[in-house]
Amino acid sequence: MANRSVYSKLLHNRPCFFRCLSSATSSSVASPSPVNFVEKSEPTTTDKPIINFDDFKVLFSSVPTSKLIKSSINLHMAAIEPIVDTGMWVMNSRLMETPILREIILGVVKNTVYEHFCAGKDLKEVARTVTKLCDQGIKAILDYGLEHVNDNESCDRNFNEFIQTIESTKFLPPSSVSFVVVKITAICTPSLLRRVSDLLRWEYKDKSLHLPWKLRTFPILSDSSPFYHTPNRPEPLTPEEENYLHLGHQRLINICEKCVEMNVPLLIDAEDTALQPAIDYFCYTASIMYHKDDEPIVFGTTQAYLKDAKERLFNVKKAADKMGVPVGFKLVRGAYMSSERQLASSLGVKSPIQDSIQETQQCYNDCAAFMLQEIANGSGSVVLATHNVESGKLAASKAIDLGIAKDNQNLQFAQLYGMADALSFGLGNAGFRVSKYLPFGHVEQIIPYLLRRAEENRGLLSTSSLDRHLMKKELMRRLTSSIS
Repeated sequence: MANRSVYSKLLHNRPCFFRCLSSATSSSVASPSPVNFVEKSEPTTTDKPIINFDDFKVLFSSVPTSKLIKSSINLHMAAIEPIVDTGMWVMNSRLMETPILREIILGVVKNTVYEHFCAGKDLKEVARTVTKLCDQGIKAILDYGLEHVNDNESCDRNFNEFIQTIESTKFLPPSSVSFVVVKITAICTPSLLRRVSDLLRWEYKDKSLHLPWKLRTFPILSDSSPFYHTPNRPEPLTPEEENYLHLGHQRLINICEKCVEMNVPLLIDAEDTALQPAIDYFCYTASIMYHKDDEPIVFGTTQAYLKDAKERLFNVKKAADKMGVPVGFKLVRGAYMSSERQLASSLGVKSPIQDSIQETQQCYNDCAAFMLQEIANGSGSVVLATHNVESGKLAASKAIDLGIAKDNQNLQFAQLYGMADALSFGLGNAGFRVSKYLPFGHVEQIIPYLLRRAEENRGLLSTSSLDRHLMKKELMRRLTSSIS
């Protein structure tokens, strides 16, 4: 059963919800030495490649030709930066204010990038996408496109949508959904999250600062974390802010309760460093409250492009082990590189982003190797969300060498819907658990997601040559086969 003892005590004393648990220390835990991947041309456990990209007939055997053609066209377009730039300019321009032009633009978006990268406008359409993926041996991560609200009423509406999304999993094929995603910025306003983050950063630097609303948590920051967001001592939360924080946390608690009821884990997405301490605070308090025996219910997100990512991951894992709490992580490279570097540059401080893509890749691989070793030792869970083929190969090889079963529920791979399909199918065909991240919602609602993906993944889209190359080969094979 889920650990609900803390939650029960809180409910018995609702007015002092945020004061009934003592604040946990956020001091840095000594980091263990990283476990590194050993680069190998071939895994030691087999003479054949773990992920086979050579047999593209098998790789795309579950994909209809019409879908393959459309995907190939969309990926080729997305790899051309002038097209991406023009699309982003149009979507952000005043053309969207003219009803006729807006309708035309949204129609074009819907029939191109929206259909390629999104699972549908509502749960009914999502169910069809999930079923198709399930038939292909791929699980779904449901991500309703809600984020960055401005008022408490919007938070309540979003909360109800998240609950409906979780409840919808009972109508889908068994075990077809691996996670449901929640963005904390959809159930608690970013302005309040920024205030909480400021206070958490100042508390880390000044141990005398008392935060009466703070619940038991894991270490949130480390000595290498960025602190320039908070140059001066922040004012305490007002009674109204504390109340809104309580409401935001209560929404997350109710979401966790529903996840326990429906037996589906929860993924909490990351944000930029201005908000991330508060996001992690929400995530870690929920992780402590809710887990099923030795299985985590709540998974946080670690962004490997941040210089403090490895240290914070190690600190959280060590603290969780000490508390006897199973902990899960989604490991990604990161999504706010441009904005983070611009802000740091404008303030004249060092960027929190790794200095090179090679350092980001090394950090990702080190964190992945560390978590794989922990899983092999019987502790921890990880979702390796990567579009990088080499990282996928290294992780798969490391897992096999460590004796981790391919169907071990504590190890999963994930890619965005419409991206890195060759890697997804290759890992799935090799026997690993693989999920696709499925954003969904009406076109207008998903536009911010699409714009962010276009900006964040500009380099990634331009390097999707493997998918385009293999899709082209498979289409030529099918054409030749049909002619002959």
